[in-house]
Amino acid sequence: MDVRVDGKVALVTGGSRGIGRGIAEEFLRSGARGVVITARKQEGIDTMLREVDAADRLVGIPGSADDPEHAAAAVATAIDRFGSCDVLVNNAATNPVAGNIVDIDLGALDKTWAVNQRGPLVFAREAWHQWMRDHAGAIVNVASVSGLVPGPLLGAYGVSKSALIFMTRQLAYEMAPQVRVNAVAPGIVKTRFSRMLWEAGEDAAGSLHPLGRLGEVDDVAPLVVFLASDAASWITGVTVPVDGGMTGARPGIG
Repeated sequence: MDVRVDGKVALVTGGSRGIGRGIAEEFLRSGARGVVITARKQEGIDTMLREVDAADRLVGIPGSADDPEHAAAAVATAIDRFGSCDVLVNNAATNPVAGNIVDIDLGALDKTWAVNQRGPLVFAREAWHQWMRDHAGAIVNVASVSGLVPGPLLGAYGVSKSALIFMTRQLAYEMAPQVRVNAVAPGIVKTRFSRMLWEAGEDAAGSLHPLGRLGEVDDVAPLVVFLASDAASWITGVTVPVDGGMTGARPGIG
């Protein structure tokens, strides 16, 4: 299916690398009038602007994903530069510490939850108040299978993604009918962000998925664009696993 988003303007947080960059590029390929990305550092934005073919339709804003002023500026930039903010993709996330939540540093836990839970809400509120409440739109949150099932090492991250999954449903309820809100829950995708989970043994990490391999950015990005597109106009409040069968095709899970 050739999913198009012609004329739409998308804001993608954490959009300079990994899954976020793949999503931003997929929007550009699918006809978006403009894409605004956020990133923590200007260097990542500059690199992407040099490397993409449609740099004239791409703008980057550096800042912290849990900063309300940064969120307000990013949404305003989409509207000022391209005329609207039709789509928000909450992709930015952090995972600064591994371990059981009963033991990990509370400062690291607070930062994880601030970026992964509070950040998407801050951006959603800005998108709603500045544009979507009066003009409609779509929000897609990038969650994780870690938010669907418990496991080792990623407790704080998993709890934050579980909260994001519930917040997806809550916002879908509150923002209807003007705005649709959905989420995707990737398994282990081969990116720099997740390298702790796969770099010591890619085959072993891939074997955790019934389809027998790690995910790629291109496994996730088209689904996000679909959920943001008019092709998904009667879908809201759902989280779609894109995980090689990790949650749906393994016994005793889900």
